[in-house]
Order: sequence, then structure tokens, then C-alpha cells
Amino acid sequence: MRISRAFGSGFGGIAIALALMSPAAAADLGGNCCADLEERIAELEATTARKGNRKVSLTISGWVNEAVFAWDDGTQRDVYVGTNSVEQSRFRFVGEAKITSDWSAGYTLEIGTQGHPSSQWNQNSPSSSSSNPNNQDNQLLVRKSYWYVKNKDWGQVAVGLNGTATYHILDDADFTLTRNIDDAEAPAIYLSQFQLRADGQAIGSPALKWTDIMRGFNNSTPGQSGRRNVVRYDTPTYEGFSAAAAWGEASLWDVALIYKNDIHDFRVLARAGYGQSNNPGTQFTGTPSTYVTGGTACISSSTTTASLPNFRCDWEGAAATIMHKPTGLFVFGGWGKQHIDTGNATTENLLVEPDSTTWFIQPGIEQKWFSLGKTNIFAEYRHDDAGSNPGKTVSSSINFWQGGIIQYIDAAQMSLYAVYQHTDGDIFGDSATATVGAPVGRTSLDSFQEGIIGALIEF
Repeated sequence: MRISRAFGSGFGGIAIALALMSPAAAADLGGNCCADLEERIAELEATTARKGNRKVSLTISGWVNEAVFAWDDGTQRDVYVGTNSVEQSRFRFVGEAKITSDWSAGYTLEIGTQGHPSSQWNQNSPSSSSSNPNNQDNQLLVRKSYWYVKNKDWGQVAVGLNGTATYHILDDADFTLTRNIDDAEAPAIYLSQFQLRADGQAIGSPALKWTDIMRGFNNSTPGQSGRRNVVRYDTPTYEGFSAAAAWGEASLWDVALIYKNDIHDFRVLARAGYGQSNNPGTQFTGTPSTYVTGGTACISSSTTTASLPNFRCDWEGAAATIMHKPTGLFVFGGWGKQHIDTGNATTENLLVEPDSTTWFIQPGIEQKWFSLGKTNIFAEYRHDDAGSNPGKTVSSSINFWQGGIIQYIDAAQMSLYAVYQHTDGDIFGDSATATVGAPVGRTSLDSFQEGIIGALIEF
């Protein structure tokens, strides 16, 4: 008799034991007892959460990513504990059903979870003070919710809340252990909402934050997009090449090209993309500040509404990782750019520098020196030349220096990590921004240092 996978070997053992202890009772059930029992078990198996329904399989996965953050802005220092916003904790439901041998359909539902989101704290408190509900403490938020239809020869079409074609175009060019710990956006995310200082004093009124002087609508990193309600198409892979295209509400669209292959002793992954949008997002007035949701929030909330109806934001980026497989030596690097055209005379006067760029290089080595799993040791330099944030800064020049180690534990599917980051730079202001933002001319910023120790465990 077949024992149900849904109930496991424990259920089967109980059923067999009962049969052995009561042979007479078993005989009374008649010759069809085993068939009846198997039919009932199969029926229960087909309706359990593990199996989904009779047609659609269901896989539940995700991870928890919590860390300790020690920071020093040259004047104050403290230690916070919370959810690492580089890749926040989450759980995911993925279902798929075979239609024919060539066609399948399915869905993805991904929910993010956060206690104290590290991207929202500052010198005053580890608790979020954001007006945006998605950035507040102890929240669940929908990251992805879409269905898809896939053909092995023609590719996949997906509809719903999903990453656009250039979503993580820089981050996903990394296939090493640093991908979920220290991706292309990580240097900016680690700065959180911390206030800027010059000679120990806060700058501006209200005080400017690091996120005020960096540009890039997705986690302050130019060149890549975010998750939006889109129709997305992904091609099949041919000779290592594949492509993606997405279209969203209010004429947001982007395209991407991906190459992944092994060339002799080298493993290569490269991604490049371009996108455009005429939707600056929707501005909401909250306490203690306004915020923007949706669209492409390439500029500050103070100029979002004023930029309609002729706003346009363009972005482009490219990144790659090359690893020498025998030694594990690798280089991950990339470049991104964002350009803004507000289409409004008033805001254009404040938009002195419409372009923002970033570039970074991350060399390292990843090898399995211990039986526990692979070890990744890396260093990184990133430089941003950020454009205008109307009403706050004209431009900025920022340097990020990093070093870190990641130890993967195979038996627990767990990454233990330690990262150090040093950030410094200059900001530039003029008479139009002096009353609320950067002082006129150049201001050298006090350096900001941070050490992060944590773990990401998958399930």
C-alpha cells in the first residue's frame, strides 16, 4: 500500500501498527479496505498546502535577514539591531501547472516583512519615522503579485506587480555570495536616513540626509528600476543570451539584455538595460514629511507635482561579474546613469544638474576552504556624481569604501556576514538652495563609518 507524502512516514507507521494490532478488525473491513484508504489519503494529499490543488503545485520559500549595525558619524555613535533592508526578510508562494509538454502557467506572491527596517533609522532613533506606510516598523508589504504563461520555445509573459526589465539590472549581474548581502545598491542603503554633518554640525534646515544628496529612484542608485504593475516578457535563452521587456502604467517601459555562460575556465554574467517613464509618482502629504509612491520618483517630493505633465526620467545601466572558476577569484563591476527632464520652467531652474551617475568595482575571492561551505572575501569602491535635488542640493560627489566576508553554511542554507563601510564626499549648493539645503558653494562632509554583522537564513 502507498503511504501518502502529505502525511509522511509517521502517519504510515501508525496505520501499519494499528493494522497489526487488530487483524480481526482489519478483516471486517472487507477486501477493498486498502483501496478505500489509499483513495482517501490521496484526496487529502491533493488538498494540503504543501501540494496546492490537484492541478497547481505550490512552493513556499523565502529568508530572514537580520543584523547588528554599529555606526559612527564623527560626532555620535551607536549600535542598532533590525531588518537588513539590502535584502529584507520575506516569504514567497510560487505555483505552477503544466498545460501541455510545452506550455505552463503559474503565479508568484511575495510578501516582505520588516521589524526595524535599517533603511529608515537615523542618529535620533532606530525606529522608522517615515510617513510612508511601506517604510514603517513592523509591516508586511506586497513585493510581487503576478501570474504568468510560459512556453519553452517562445518565453514567458507575466502580468501584475513585478520587477520591470531593468529591476536589479546591476544587482543581478552578481552570482556570488555578495548578491544578497552587498549588492550594487547596498552602499546607499546602508547609509539609511542618517543626517549629514560638516565639522560636526548638521547641514540645512531641516537637516539634510544622505538620501537627499544621492539620486536614483530605486534605493538611491542610478541605472536600475523597481517593482511596478507591468506586463513583462522574457525570452528563452539562446547561446547564453536572453532579453526582457516591460511596459507599465503611465508609459513606463524598459528593456534589458542578459548574457550568462561559461567560457573555458571563466564564468560570466552580464546585464544591460535602458528605461524611460513620464510618471514622477504620486505625492502624499504626511507627518513628519511628504513622500512619493509609484511611478519613477527620480526627483524630490517637493517638485513631483510641479513637474507634470511634461516630466520624463531616463535611466540606463550595465554590470557584469567574471569569475575564474579554478581559483574563485572574481570581479563584479557596473555603471548606471539617470537623466531628468521636468518639463517645467520653475523646476528646471532648480534642476541645475539633470544627470546622476554611479560606478563601482568589487573584486573578491569565493572558495570552499571549509567543509561548512563557501567563503567569500571582497572589497568594493563606489563613486557617485549625483545631480540636483531641487530645493536641497545642486550636486554631490560621494565615495564609498567597503570590505567584507561572507561564510555560507550548506547544512543550514545560511549566510553569516560582516561588512565595513566608510563614506565621505562633497555637496554643492547655490543661493536657490541655501535657505533649506546645502550652503552656497562646496561643503566637505564628515565621514560616516558603519560595521554590519548579521545572517541571512533561507527556507
